[in-house]
Amino acid sequence: MNQLIDSLSEEEMNTPFDFGADEKKTEAHWKRDKDVRDVLIHLYEWQRLMIRFVDENTAGNKTAFLPEPYNWKTIAAMNQGFWEAHRQTGFAEARELLAASHAEVLERIGRFSNEELFLSKAFPAVGGSVLGSYFVSSTSSHYDWAMKKLKAHRKNCKKTERK
Repeated sequence: MNQLIDSLSEEEMNTPFDFGADEKKTEAHWKRDKDVRDVLIHLYEWQRLMIRFVDENTAGNKTAFLPEPYNWKTIAAMNQGFWEAHRQTGFAEARELLAASHAEVLERIGRFSNEELFLSKAFPAVGGSVLGSYFVSSTSSHYDWAMKKLKAHRKNCKKTERK
């Protein structure tokens, strides 16, 4: 993902995201995120959720992954709150925050054996799931989402360039 970001031209970095012409892009995030910084902040905030979830539950404090008052049906509002909270965060700071949270998540992963990560009931806070799936969701799956969004933005910029 960092290689992709580094390969974006100055114009691609400075052109606001606009996915309005694609009727297939209907999820809230296609309208929410306006630039690369917004994508990085989204990743950072989801990794902070993971870190808090692991830390609280390993300390014996039963804690849900999503903070109150959110649930899986209301995460769009939570994500919008993350976006609003970081309006003044610059790109360089967003990149630093994500690098730090990524390192912290990797450190948390290293605390667990494969059995603890991938056997059901090994980490009770995840219910019927496995802890590893939560880590995958907050890292590689989210990075895949981010790269798809950045590539779609690049494609839009190239279309505009050709006109």
